Amino acid sequence: MKISKKTVLNIVLILFVLSFFVTPIGYYGKIWLNRLFSFSPSVIEKAEQEKITDYDWRLKDEDWNFFNFEKSKGNVILINLWASWRLPSEAELASIQELYDKYKGKMDFYIITNEEQEPVEAFMDEHEFTFPVTYLIIGEKMAVDTGKVPSSYLVDKSGNIVIHEEGISDWSNKKVYRLLDELIAE
Repeated sequence: MKISKKTVLNIVLILFVLSFFVTPIGYYGKIWLNRLFSFSPSVIEKAEQEKITDYDWRLKDEDWNFFNFEKSKGNVILINLWASWRLPSEAELASIQELYDKYKGKMDFYIITNEEQEPVEAFMDEHEFTFPVTYLIIGEKMAVDTGKVPSSYLVDKSGNIVIHEEGISDWSNKKVYRLLDELIAE
């Protein structure tokens, strides 16, 4: 019995698709696809921007110490809500790491999770992320909606929410860099 090229190609294609479900190749493939299809976040029109009016928001830093979000009032702020177990979050965090490396010290970063400290530290070590992690305190009042993970907010010095993205975005690109340079210079 002779097998045609078409049959061989179909078998290879089926094996490739199955690998996405039953092998580590699939896990990394899904992350790659998420990164491939993440785009630069969209800026909200000035007239439609909401404003953070209450900065009184208690959080925990990476050392598990309490602090208040109010310390960032008057600064450009990136708030990213993520979870280590959400594949889209992992895909987005690489671009946030690049953004952090470029803009640390120039703006404030709140890369927020509601997970326990131990699994988050393991996740950070595994992926070699160095941005500071902030921990959400459930039940506290919040400056932004933390219900959707992943999601992100970019806030200008006046408290206007310039970007609000639900889902993942590519934060490491020229469009975002130009916007941040403008916001920081204000």
